[in-house]
Amino acid sequence: MELIYHSAKVLLGTVKDILPIIGVVVFFQLVVIKKKIENLGRLIYGSVLVVIGLAVFLIGLEEGLFPLGESMSKQLTNIHFLAKGNAVLLEHIEKTGIIHSSLYFWTYVFAFLIGFSTTIAEPALIAVALKAQEVTIGGISSWGLRIAVAFGVAIGISLGCFRIISGTPLHWYIIVGYILVICQTYYAPKMIIPLAYDSGGVTTSTVTVPLVTALGIGLASNVPGRSVLIDAFGLIAFASLFPIITVLFFGTVAEWLAKRRKTEKAS
Repeated sequence: MELIYHSAKVLLGTVKDILPIIGVVVFFQLVVIKKKIENLGRLIYGSVLVVIGLAVFLIGLEEGLFPLGESMSKQLTNIHFLAKGNAVLLEHIEKTGIIHSSLYFWTYVFAFLIGFSTTIAEPALIAVALKAQEVTIGGISSWGLRIAVAFGVAIGISLGCFRIISGTPLHWYIIVGYILVICQTYYAPKMIIPLAYDSGGVTTSTVTVPLVTALGIGLASNVPGRSVLIDAFGLIAFASLFPIITVLFFGTVAEWLAKRRKTEKAS
């Protein structure tokens, strides 16, 4: 009964969120453009589906993805799991409260794999990759781009988890990362540069963000000496930055290989 009441509340909230968008479209159509809305029945039907879909998605986040991410991070940071049956190490951790960052090996592995798998399944990235392949007439491989972006997100989230666990400042990672991006931009092929910068945005969407956010909150809540407010957030910044680096690298290597093949054919 409680779940039904909560679902109805989320649905009502979603309707309130969607109404301003519908209001803007109707205003411009009737007042500014001064034309009747075509296919009104289909538009109403589509709007109803959008509202229901968003409500179901939000309920799924609250009931499934957020608890899953927090549960996994809690289990991976449990001192009994970290000690791996070593009684001496367990006793040392319990006495001092100090846990070396290398003990969180499986946390980094989980972060890498969850970052890679969620990015491969990201609908926004699939759409951009297919359009890139279509526009370049196969010059850019859809799968190649998706894998390059997925590796970037995986590396970024793993490094972000290390930052949370070690407690190092976020800004140094971001500064160094963007310096690298600027250097890569100078050498990368012009065709890949805009796509690389867009890749950082499309990765942080419906599938990736909920799990990554929950993972960050779970880690900051369970790692000794970490603050949820200061350390929990920032993983999305890593997930946005590192795909730019990997896609620029992908484009540079692809261009170098293409030139090498041409040289070999000519000779």
